Amino acid sequence: MNRNVIASLVDLTPILVSVFFGVLCTLVIMASPLELYQITPFSENSFGFFASFANGFYLVVLAGVGATILYLLLRRKSHRLVTLLIGFALTMAVFVLSLFYLSIIAAFFDVPYVDATILTLSVIATIVADYALFKTNSKFASVIILGIGGGLGAFLGLSIPTTSTVLILIFLAFYDVFAVYRGPVGKIANIGLDQLRGLSLSFKEVQIGLGDFTFYSMLSGHMLLNYGYVPCLASIIGIAIGCVFSFRMLEKKGMFPGLPLPIFLGLAASFIASLI
Repeated sequence: MNRNVIASLVDLTPILVSVFFGVLCTLVIMASPLELYQITPFSENSFGFFASFANGFYLVVLAGVGATILYLLLRRKSHRLVTLLIGFALTMAVFVLSLFYLSIIAAFFDVPYVDATILTLSVIATIVADYALFKTNSKFASVIILGIGGGLGAFLGLSIPTTSTVLILIFLAFYDVFAVYRGPVGKIANIGLDQLRGLSLSFKEVQIGLGDFTFYSMLSGHMLLNYGYVPCLASIIGIAIGCVFSFRMLEKKGMFPGLPLPIFLGLAASFIASLI
């Protein structure tokens, strides 16, 4: 094992932390008596595979539009507006996730004034997260990004049907290739990812996007819920192997999409494990 391989394995640390946190969130959700609802805009029960295809296409369009808007604003040097948009998105994400997970945790205990308590704690968590993300350069900000990725990924993995989940991940993996080499993500990277504070994490000179953490956790969480522990573990192993190969390509090319290899290897490993 050479130094490059060792470096690649070390670079896996934030990815594995986020994914395992997502698995923990999935276990908590699975144990909860609260009912989950599908959040996809198109119902597979009504439109079948067409709905799954439409859900995947819809999410890719949203990702593309969002990245394009950020790139155009950065190109116009509207840094304050970029910070405002990112801040609003992350604030809403932290607040909603806090409400969701605190409601689940509260369901296990007899909490007095439960609604007021959950709301108060969610507001406090959001304020703390915003301060850490946008007012400090502490490691706690990185921990929050990992937590958002894992928690959001678990929520998506449990709220989206299997066919839609698979197509969303595949479509996003293909879009990631385009976005990095021909689209807005690569152009933003050339401007400087430090302009997108809160949307990426720097670890050992490797920039990893919040979307990468989210969709890795979405895959492993969905496999845990629908197929069990072994396929979930297989998906994590596939994701890790894909990330190692991606890091090696990153060393050669200087920029490489983070979704394709981990997602395809994670999907392949998990479905093979589910058949054994």
